[in-house]
Amino acid sequence: MKATEIRDLSVDEMNEKLVSLKEELFSLRFQHAVNQLDNTARLKDVKKDIARIKTVLRAADANQ
Repeated sequence: MKATEIRDLSVDEMNEKLVSLKEELFSLRFQHAVNQLDNTARLKDVKKDIARIKTVLRAADANQ
């Protein structure tokens, strides 16, 4: 997910996406712990998406 796509979302949509990404990260970590994770690069991608959403949310709060 790109930063421009995130900026197009509303604050509520960003919060929903953040929750879903955190749930996905939890499941990926669990799969990794039991050696069932096929695509380990997905961990990195999800972490970066979470960071992007948090950054955009923080910037939106600073502008208000």
